[in-house]
Amino acid sequence: MNKQHDASSTLGNGQRRNSLGNTVIKGLERLEETTIRAGGNGDNWHMTWADNDKQYVGLCDGTAWENVPEYNGKSYNSRVYGIQGDPLDFNFEHMPGFPDLLIEDFPNCSRYYGFGILALNDGIYQFLSTPNHPFAVHPQALPDPRFVGAKLIYSSDNGQTWKNQNGSPLCWEDWQDRNSENMVFFNEPDGAFSLLTILQMGKNYHDNRDGYVYVYAPNGNSEGTMNQLVMFRVARESILDRQAYEFFAGCRSDGSAEWIKDINARGIVHTFPSGWVNKKFHPYAWHPSVVYNRPLNVYMMANWGMGCSAEGDWFSKPSYLGFWTAPNPWGPWTQIHEESQWTVAGDSESRAYQPQISPKWISADGKSFWLVWTDWFLSGEIRPYYSFNLQKVRIIIDEERKENNV
Repeated sequence: MNKQHDASSTLGNGQRRNSLGNTVIKGLERLEETTIRAGGNGDNWHMTWADNDKQYVGLCDGTAWENVPEYNGKSYNSRVYGIQGDPLDFNFEHMPGFPDLLIEDFPNCSRYYGFGILALNDGIYQFLSTPNHPFAVHPQALPDPRFVGAKLIYSSDNGQTWKNQNGSPLCWEDWQDRNSENMVFFNEPDGAFSLLTILQMGKNYHDNRDGYVYVYAPNGNSEGTMNQLVMFRVARESILDRQAYEFFAGCRSDGSAEWIKDINARGIVHTFPSGWVNKKFHPYAWHPSVVYNRPLNVYMMANWGMGCSAEGDWFSKPSYLGFWTAPNPWGPWTQIHEESQWTVAGDSESRAYQPQISPKWISADGKSFWLVWTDWFLSGEIRPYYSFNLQKVRIIIDEERKENNV
C-alpha cells in the first residue's frame, strides 16, 4: 500500500519558505535571452559533477556532436560524455572506454536509456532504463509500451573503463537474458523504479553529510502512478548492493523519514498534477532532476509533464514545467514555479522536455542556475533543437522577510 505524504508548505501570497534557515523563495524567472543551443543530437542529459571538475552527462538516442574529435556519425541508444568548462565556454569530451550501444543493434541487444548518474570517489555510477519491447517495430504499434526495469553500471576510473553491477566488464545483454540478477530493478510492483534520478550534492557528492545516496523515480507508467514520486536511499559504500536499498515509507511527526526494505510498502513522496502522461509510444513524464543548492541550504527539483492530445499522443502541445524546493531530500516539496505551457524564447512551437539542473552551474550565491533540456520541435523534416539546450534561471528571494527573520 502506498502512503501519501503532503508536500505543501505555503506562506501566503505565493511565497514559500524552505524550513532550514530563513530564506523565503518567491519564485523563479527563466531568462529567455540567455538561451543557448549547444547543438549535437540526442536527449535527456542527466548530469553529475566529478572531483576532476568535469561534469558527466548521459546521451540517449543520438549521434552526439560533430565537433567532438571522435565523432563518427553512429547513432547511440545510450552513451556517457564529459563536459569541461562553464556555461558560456564549455566543450564535450568523447569517452572511448564506454562500449557502443547502437540503435542498429536492436532487437537482439537489450535497449537501454542512461538516466540517473552520480560521480562519487573517482567513480561514476549510472542507471539505465529498459522498456518491455525491443522496438523491432514502431513502438506505437506495440501493446502496452512501458519501462520495466533498470540496469546499474559503474566506472571506478572516471569513465575510462566500465563494469556491470557485479564487477564484470560491461556488456549489453541479449533481450531475452535480462533478469533480476543482472538488473537492479526488473518487473517491480506497478513498474515502479524503472526511471531513476540520483540526487546531486555538489562536486563528487561532497555536500552530503549523512552518508546516503538518494534516488527518485515515478511510481509507475500510467496516469495516477507516473505522476507519483517515490524514492530510496542507500549507504554510499553500498550503492552496488541491491539488498542494501531502503525505500521511503513516509514522514514521522518530527519531519524525519521512515525507511523500509519492503518495496511493496513504499510511500509516495509527492504527487504532481494529473493529465500530463501520454498513453501512446512508451509513457514518459514526471522524471525529475534534483540537486542540493548549498548556498541557500535547499533542495531543488525540476520536473515536467508530457503535453498530450486527448487520444494520448505525446508532444501534441507544450509540456508542463514545474520547480519545487524542500528542506530534506524527501521533502516536504513546495512548488515555487509552474508553467502549463513550457515554451522557449517565445517559440509557441516548443516541445521542450526532460529539464535538468546542472549540478556544477549553480552560482556562488545560489541565486541562479543553468537549466538544460531537449526540444522535440519539428521544422520541416528535421528537429533542430533535439540537442543540448541551456538557459539561465534566476531564483527570486524575498530579502525583506529574510533580513527580518520572518
